[in-house]
This record gives sequence, structure tokens and C-alpha cells, in this order.
Amino acid sequence: MAPKYNRKKSVQYTHKSNSGSKKQLYLIIGVLAIVVSIIAITYFAGGFGSNNPSSPIPTPTVVPIQTPATNDTKVLLQTNMGNVTIQLFDNKPITTKNFLNLVEAGKYDGTVFHRIMKDFMIQGGVINEDLQTINDEIGSYNHNYKYTIAMAKTFNPNSATSSFFINTVDNNSADFDNTYTAFGIVIEGKDVVDAIARVPVTVNPSMGNELSKPTQTVTLISATIIS
Repeated sequence: MAPKYNRKKSVQYTHKSNSGSKKQLYLIIGVLAIVVSIIAITYFAGGFGSNNPSSPIPTPTVVPIQTPATNDTKVLLQTNMGNVTIQLFDNKPITTKNFLNLVEAGKYDGTVFHRIMKDFMIQGGVINEDLQTINDEIGSYNHNYKYTIAMAKTFNPNSATSSFFINTVDNNSADFDNTYTAFGIVIEGKDVVDAIARVPVTVNPSMGNELSKPTQTVTLISATIIS
């Protein structure tokens, strides 16, 4: 009888052991589920990757480029590579008046784009006459965004006369915007601006030997007020 008793006890003991293991397994699974849930909630709430676990990480947003209000005045620049239409800003009356006076007088006709830097700007409008300088108009809103037109100048304040440039990239750093007056924007002919910017260049002795002297002539045939 002893062997039979031992077998029954052994079976019963094994049965109790399996039951306890299952309970422990269920307990572990439950704890893991809770931990995973906490991790998921914390992650989607923005707690990880933040200096402040209680603060979610904001989703970056694209801020649209805003330019000053434009007036009804447009200027057509006819070049040997195509036409570019500029619309002038309302908030730069001194600069736009000077520009329009030079256009009306035909001073820009037959000038050239003498300085080209693809990832910077294209510059033209040099008039070989003794011209009156104008005051800078930086103001509270002045940004040299891509395709805006601005006045070139020396390092001195209020030294702009006739030379202008068209930005071929966003050059709106604080220092740049605090120096160069942006007074209009290209509304037609951006492809022409891009084409001019791609003209091959060589060393430009008049600009400290920078690579900006076009190897082919880009002529501003005429500038005309069209509205």
C-alpha cells in the first residue's frame, strides 16, 4: 500500500505546484501589461525626450513667409534671358520713389547684372553717374526673403543709390535685414531669376576676387513701369 500512497501524494503535490506556477505567470503577465500601458501613455503624452516630463513636445509647424503689403505699382525688367516683373511694397516709400524715378528716366536701360552668386543673389543696376544717396528704410518689417528685391549699398548707412539685387535664397538673417532695404518682390519670372543665377561665373576682381563675375553678359534691356 505504501507505494500506491506515495504515487497519489506525488501526483497531488505536482498538481498544486502547477496551479501555483500558473497564478504566478498570470500575475507577471498582468504586471507587464500595466507597465506597458504606463509606458505607452507616457510616451504619447510627450513625457520621454522632454526636459520636463509633464510637458508634451510641440509639433513643429511651418510658418508661412509673410511680406509687407504691396501697392499697385509693378515694374517690368526685360533682360536678354527673359522678363521679370517686380511688385513694390507699400512700406518703403523713399526706396520705391528712388527706384521708380530711375526707371522713368531710363537709367537702368542697357545696364548689366554684374554680380551673380547662385546661392545668394543676382545684382545689377549700376549707373555710372554721380547719384544722390537715399536713406535706409529698415523699419519694423524688413525681410530679404527669396525673390525679394533690395538695394545694394556700401558698408556705410544710407549709402544706396541705384544698384539693386534680387535674393535667390532666404537671406533674412538679423544682420542682413538690418542692413539692406527690401522694397519689392518678384511676382512673375522667377524662372528667369533662377536661370540668371545659374550663369557660370569666374573670379571678380572688383569684389575681392570672389566667384561672382558672369562669364556671359546678362543685360537689363529695359525697365518699365507697367501699372
